[in-house]
Amino acid sequence: MVKRVIIAFLLASSVLFACSAKGSSDKEAETGSSGASSSAAGTSADADTSYAFGVALGSDLRQVGLEFDYDAFTDGFRDAVEGGEMRMTIDEAVTKIQFAFMAAMAKQAEENLAAEQEFLAENGKKAGVMTTASGLQYEIVSQGTGPRPGATDVVLVNYEGTLLDGTVFDSSYARGAPAEFPLNQVIPGWAEGILLMNVGGTARLYIPAALAYGEQGAGNIIPPNTMLIFDVELLSIQN
Repeated sequence: MVKRVIIAFLLASSVLFACSAKGSSDKEAETGSSGASSSAAGTSADADTSYAFGVALGSDLRQVGLEFDYDAFTDGFRDAVEGGEMRMTIDEAVTKIQFAFMAAMAKQAEENLAAEQEFLAENGKKAGVMTTASGLQYEIVSQGTGPRPGATDVVLVNYEGTLLDGTVFDSSYARGAPAEFPLNQVIPGWAEGILLMNVGGTARLYIPAALAYGEQGAGNIIPPNTMLIFDVELLSIQN
């Protein structure tokens, strides 16, 4: 993510600089009412482009949970775009960003782990919820009558995955078609849970981060140390 934010900054700088240069050229070359109209249109387009970069960058920064000083951001951005005197070099800026991201992600990971532990401690007390030696919790919603898959089988399933706050991050139902997965190529908690099911059954899996994507998370979708909840329907064993 750090690399993408830096690339986005560079792209924003180059595009906005080009827009600014074009706007200045247009103003010098055009006169009269038509020139004023063209300039106004250009300004609107530049504003939309600038706003679009702000949205893209802001989305990444919000997900990480960085505290932001908007005045300092504007000063640094303007200095870089307009060629002003900067308080730090690009290399120093990159290092600063990397440290800020690592600190924010470490804080987020710690908070997520605490939320997971609190949830699992209470969830494990509920009737019907089983906890395995690995820490996986699962609940058989409806018992299937077919066979159980093996560790290397390919299974056909319908499923929906959510975060602890209820956010749906993946769903075969939303795509309108079941999905095939080799059980030896999925996250450990998912594979372990499916192995406890019979074909035709449905279950809810509560997968700790250690059995999912761990401290690294998964891109912009799953934050670090995030437990996952899956509702799964085991349709068939494909092989």
